[in-house]
Amino acid sequence: MTLASPALAQSDDAKAAGDQTAQSAASTADAGGSEIVVTAQFREQKLQDTPLAITAVNAAMLEARSQTDISQITAQAPNVTLKPQGAAFGPSLAASIRGVGQYDFNPALEPGVGLYVDDVYYATLTGAIFDLLDLDRVEVLRGPQGTLAGKNSIGGAVKLYSKKPTGDGSGYVSGTYGSRNRMDLRASADFKLAPDLYMRLAGVAKKQEGYVKRLDFGCVNPPGSALNPAVGGVQPTTNAGNCVVARDGQVNYQAVRGQLRYNPSDRIDINIIGDYTNDDRTDAASILLQANNANPNIRGNAVNVPYDSRFVCGRYCNYASYFSPAGAWLTPPVAGYPLIETRGDGRTKFKGWGLSGQADFQITDSLQLQSITSYREYTLHFTNDDDASPLSIGNGEGDLDYWGFTQELRLNGQMLNDTLNWTLGGFYLDQRSTYATFQDLRYAPIPLQFQGDDPVNADTKAVFGAVSWELVKDLTFNGGLRYTEEHKDYTFSRRNRDGTLNPFLGALDGVTGNYDGNRVDWRANLQYRFSPSLMTYAQVSTGFKGGGIGPRPFNPAQVRPFGPETLTAYEVGFKSDLFDRVVRFNGAAFYSDYKDIQLTLLSCPQFGGPGPCALPQNAGNAHIKGFELETTIDPRNGLLIDGSFSYLDFKYTSINPQAGGPSAPGGVQVGMVPPYTPAWKWAVGIQYEIDLGGSGSLTPRFDANYQSKIWSNAVNKPSNQIAAYTLANARLTWRNADRDLEISAEVTNLFDKYYLLTSFDLTGAGAGFVGAQPARPREWAVTVKKTF
Repeated sequence: MTLASPALAQSDDAKAAGDQTAQSAASTADAGGSEIVVTAQFREQKLQDTPLAITAVNAAMLEARSQTDISQITAQAPNVTLKPQGAAFGPSLAASIRGVGQYDFNPALEPGVGLYVDDVYYATLTGAIFDLLDLDRVEVLRGPQGTLAGKNSIGGAVKLYSKKPTGDGSGYVSGTYGSRNRMDLRASADFKLAPDLYMRLAGVAKKQEGYVKRLDFGCVNPPGSALNPAVGGVQPTTNAGNCVVARDGQVNYQAVRGQLRYNPSDRIDINIIGDYTNDDRTDAASILLQANNANPNIRGNAVNVPYDSRFVCGRYCNYASYFSPAGAWLTPPVAGYPLIETRGDGRTKFKGWGLSGQADFQITDSLQLQSITSYREYTLHFTNDDDASPLSIGNGEGDLDYWGFTQELRLNGQMLNDTLNWTLGGFYLDQRSTYATFQDLRYAPIPLQFQGDDPVNADTKAVFGAVSWELVKDLTFNGGLRYTEEHKDYTFSRRNRDGTLNPFLGALDGVTGNYDGNRVDWRANLQYRFSPSLMTYAQVSTGFKGGGIGPRPFNPAQVRPFGPETLTAYEVGFKSDLFDRVVRFNGAAFYSDYKDIQLTLLSCPQFGGPGPCALPQNAGNAHIKGFELETTIDPRNGLLIDGSFSYLDFKYTSINPQAGGPSAPGGVQVGMVPPYTPAWKWAVGIQYEIDLGGSGSLTPRFDANYQSKIWSNAVNKPSNQIAAYTLANARLTWRNADRDLEISAEVTNLFDKYYLLTSFDLTGAGAGFVGAQPARPREWAVTVKKTF
């Protein structure tokens, strides 16, 4: 039972509809406690009464585990993977739950895991590396949430809930100093502006030097040396004595959130939320693992040095130059195709803001209306040197502008002495992305130096209903239905860097691709409470990820739509509180029928000949099965143990011949698994609060987690396998007797394990290199926090 873990939080018993005072109470609890309240089924329920596989983590547990952004919480969540992506994909997430997700940031593609902040849907993976700022709790819902969370929650959903203003005058200030000049400052304040009008402000600023050195190859290996023997060689571009150009993996992040809440009675609750984020840093940490490409277009136009293992720098360094030289490397030269010299700055710059309004109206004692309105927009600029060398092989830069508007309405009701709870609702999303990019891909069999400026328009409309009916005492039926319509159009621009028409890709310029689709999802669930300490459930549920248009065509034949992927999941589970609520032990087992899986083809001669390909298509079907266990042991004597354990088995049952199988040996094959899908995961944490009397208390905590091997490409090969790893963190916290001052010392990656977060394998596309993003080495930090 020590192998599993939802963190618990205390809560008031009061549940006035729309008030959600239980959520605010949870924020004041310690990491262990009696109960946490969730809203996964459109209404407040105790976690142990909700017949879904949910990992719920309160703010105190996040702090105890030294977790500060959303990607870190999944170390303890079974069958859940959230990885910050490498430089090629900007500040985005690779997200997967139970083997279903998405890894490409491009706005033409949909996420497979729904991301929500205060019930507002985030439609793209870009900018999704949320800081855990002033949170009340995090809910991770596993399995398809097609009726509860809608389109693109086919794998599950991750929901963040911030603390609501209460006007109680509370707040905190904390400061952190740590490895590589890490400096974090966090603060929040909650105050009353007028009777029934409250405000809460929160902010965070984080800075830290990067942990991967970007070195000048010509400085480290002067022309004429063994690795740089050519006449002229790779010339140095820096005068720095240590040859360090920059440090990748830097942190430079600021965010603020403000909330204005009007709560004149238990029948009216209106909350307006605004936020702003600025993230300006060097690119994600990257290294080169393999390099082997004899294409003369690479070394002939840059320098007369072959692209090979000489550019593999080491575990925490690279030779990226972000440089694309000019010159005529085509023989004979092609008229109308000037090669322009460019040099990227090696930085990622993200600015985003949003405004949302949430209004709850208790129309009668048994009827409630909820409205959730939001507008979000962001701009992103990033550059990438995929080959991590001074040569021009795979360089690029991108500018992504996005705005999105959502509106959701829910009408909640109770009938038959509150034994029947129902919800009717509607959802609307309108969004526009414009992806302007420059790409210099000199490994390709045809010249590919071009710029694009591609607008994507998309909208989604949905209506839904849910019901929870206690048929007889302790036996409840939960059902749901949702109908969704979606539209997307993508207009392509392919021109030279100087704006003239590209002679190789010009046929794409002005071409528009359209996609339209609709879908009905449903859920049927039976739950039975055997006793106050044991609840069981069984359900069948469906979900889908939206279709679209291939976003990276290299000829008009590749402007092709792809359909949605769908999933039907069969699940049984139990939730228990044992030994006078000392042990909480929850589990679930599932079997999923996964159809029309969306995969990106890197070879598609049937759509335009032997040239490059990066075409998403519905590539096949699969069966997925597995189980998950979670526990918390809290004997209420200062000791707290939490843990989780999960297993997942993914098997293709059929593969589209265009994507793989016997007729396409270079494609996906039976026996392979999707990217970032570990078969095994476990985590365990233990802490003990030692009472020091009038001197306060001292709490040591230790965490360990394990992930089995994964692959970063759909076509599994040794070159994109990421080895299994076990990590450990430790934290020691002193609190004063009044519990309003604490000092914490933490060490993450305690045993300095070297492992990879992601990798970028382009050997199958002819580029001849494999890049990777190493995780952070061992780091230490000291935090002082004052609560008032």
